[in-house]
Amino acid sequence: MRPSNDLSRSLVPFECNATVCGVVELSQRPTRERENLVGERTRIVNRLKAALTRFGIRGFNPKLRRASQRLAMLRTPEGQPIPPNTLAELQRDMARLRFVSDQIKEIERARLEELQSTPEQRPHAMVQLVARIRGVGIETADMLVNEVLLRNLRDRRAVARYAGLTGSPDESGRKRREKGLAKAGNARVRRGMIELAWRFQKDSALAQWYRSRTDSGARKTAMIVALARKLLIELWRLVTTGKVPEGVVLHAA
Repeated sequence: MRPSNDLSRSLVPFECNATVCGVVELSQRPTRERENLVGERTRIVNRLKAALTRFGIRGFNPKLRRASQRLAMLRTPEGQPIPPNTLAELQRDMARLRFVSDQIKEIERARLEELQSTPEQRPHAMVQLVARIRGVGIETADMLVNEVLLRNLRDRRAVARYAGLTGSPDESGRKRREKGLAKAGNARVRRGMIELAWRFQKDSALAQWYRSRTDSGARKTAMIVALARKLLIELWRLVTTGKVPEGVVLHAA
């Protein structure tokens, strides 16, 4: 299965000079800002739940639309309302949560509008192509394109090294042992690829490769990193050559 001709023609070679790399840096800002905001949203939600748990209140979801209205009606297991000072603090946290959530939605809306208004631009075409893979959303595709796939990396080894998905062998004379991931590359790409590898299409050749090795006794944590590395290289080949990984299902164009 090949991408459409229009999409393939837009994926021309990319030279990363100082000016263009500055543009790449600017294009990374929305994804990185959203990542920070999502982290802030998670911290606020956890803080709200922890405060309620101290009073024995569980099962409250602060992210629901009417959560702020339900807050004042919550009761402890003894039937007592939340103390006034704690309630006021929780209400302020709920206001922060709404503000952060609105900013996340604003970034997501602006990204979609930009993709739809100029789909012929190379970065946008690459994002749309990666997002056509079933199980890969716009956010993941946008992060991968702007953080790594848009760069002029010479080969698959450079792609893996940039993401920090290669090993760090310790060699001394005839002795050689692996010390785990080098972790010298892009941490965002590394985290995103490992998360994607865990949930990637189960019928693809890559997923079958992973299962064959883990069924043979290989450690899952080590093999999931290897799968993430292979998957990233396949995505790099997809956007540079148009070759779809074996067994991978794409959404209709």
